[in-house]
Amino acid sequence: MSKQVFGASHVPLSPAVRAGDFVFISGQVPVVAGKVVAGGIAAETRAVLDNVRAALTLAGCAMSDVVKTTVWLRDRDDFAAFNAVYAEYFPTEPPARSTAESRLMIDIAVEIEAIAYKPR
Repeated sequence: MSKQVFGASHVPLSPAVRAGDFVFISGQVPVVAGKVVAGGIAAETRAVLDNVRAALTLAGCAMSDVVKTTVWLRDRDDFAAFNAVYAEYFPTEPPARSTAESRLMIDIAVEIEAIAYKPR
């Protein structure tokens, strides 16, 4: 199986990597133009999912190709608000998902990684 890397980052990771028919999206955070998005969990979730979409696009995929996500929330009390925004991005047949409360590497409320399936 061959591996193809898409995009570049200022940290040692690849935004998207294709391995066979699967595309792995690194954890995306609510950073736009180098700054953390303000506005709370809803605004951060939208920014993160827009970043997930952008990384998928680099690899020729769409949100509808996502089969699994992993979500880290800083505060489990944000779960309902997060879920409402998340549902907007996956209105039908949402992917499998794991969600955990976790301390994150920078001062943000949410991080999401994704796995997409798109046969070559």
